[in-house]
Amino acid sequence: MTARAIDRAGETTPRPGHRLTTGHRLVLGSASPARLSTLRAAGLDPEVIVSGVDEDGVEAASPAALAATLARLKAEAVAARLTARPPAARRPTKGPATGTTIVIGCDSVLELDGIAYGRPRSAEAARAGWRRMRGTTGILHTGHRVIVLSAGSGAPSGDHTGETGTAGTGAADTGAAETASTVEVRAATGIGSTVVHFASPTDEEIDAYVATGEPQRVAGGFTLDGLGGAFVDGVEGDPHNVVGISLPLLRGLLHGLGISWIDLWQ
Repeated sequence: MTARAIDRAGETTPRPGHRLTTGHRLVLGSASPARLSTLRAAGLDPEVIVSGVDEDGVEAASPAALAATLARLKAEAVAARLTARPPAARRPTKGPATGTTIVIGCDSVLELDGIAYGRPRSAEAARAGWRRMRGTTGILHTGHRVIVLSAGSGAPSGDHTGETGTAGTGAADTGAAETASTVEVRAATGIGSTVVHFASPTDEEIDAYVATGEPQRVAGGFTLDGLGGAFVDGVEGDPHNVVGISLPLLRGLLHGLGISWIDLWQ
């Protein structure tokens, strides 16, 4: 099965009671403004590094597996880019050098009748998709991949949930010499699946919605937190997952990797 997946997902002031910690560098490997705003609203303040992964031709056994595969590829691409830079080229972390770097990769696909649908590539595709979806029920799958790199360096190895390993690092971009080191790498993968009940918008409403351009930017051609929310009757499961990142799932993955959620509050 082949499908284009989606990247869909302001800054907040510190909230009373939040613990300001500086031991971790948090990186979101996604260009999705919705994912970024969801994390910020939850008290996290990640920097954004877009993976640049070519999603065309990526195949998996199911829509859920496709979302997980693409999330893994994106997170590992960002982690590899971070570790390839020599010290002088690396962006300063928000915490001390002894902290960890946490890379989060996500990707979403909509499953309808066992078929995976990503972001519509044209207005015609978005229009056809909505005429297919209206009055039906689908499942929005979001794959999550978390990679924890000790001391901000290292490279991910393998693709197993909850894996632990080691990796060597060295200079790559400029040819400058860098002393190789061996660091711990921990990674975990999770899939969030939320049932979505679509309303039955009229042809006129579909045409007007497609004309806004919003459906062409998101997974399955709809949003829960935008103009498309009026055309969704309800969801079963985590609504954040439909927006593009499941906060409860992410918290659980981080906990399994030894990272406390509240230590990431800013």
